[in-house]
Amino acid sequence: MQSKMKRNEFLKSMGLKGASLLAVYCGASALSSCQNEALTPASAVDFSLDLSNASYAALNTVGKYVIYNQIVIARVSSTSFAAVTQICTHEGKAQVIYNGSKFYCNAHGATFSTTGAALSVTSKALTTYQTALTGTTLRIYA
Repeated sequence: MQSKMKRNEFLKSMGLKGASLLAVYCGASALSSCQNEALTPASAVDFSLDLSNASYAALNTVGKYVIYNQIVIARVSSTSFAAVTQICTHEGKAQVIYNGSKFYCNAHGATFSTTGAALSVTSKALTTYQTALTGTTLRIYA
């Protein structure tokens, strides 16, 4: 079993204490796990999925989702879709999925509404994308 050490304990084990420990906390914002800048997939977002293709057929069922190019696309109702980045704003891990009613990060349990708004663990919203359905073609774009 792996034991987890708190940041404060780790820094103290490195010999930091008093003013030097305070300097690390106050001056090293890079140590904060929740201070990621806007996180988005690496490539430009403008693509289409053919929902008649077996790879994307899950999107024909309300509550189901697919992941394409680090974007989670979910069928949120019989007439609408939601698309968000798969990269969680809490610690930048590509662990966001759709659980049938909201977006959820498997890494730390952060939850987000279907509009990408943060509901728990973090206060930063997910990057969202527009969707448009024409026939069986779903377009996802910025």
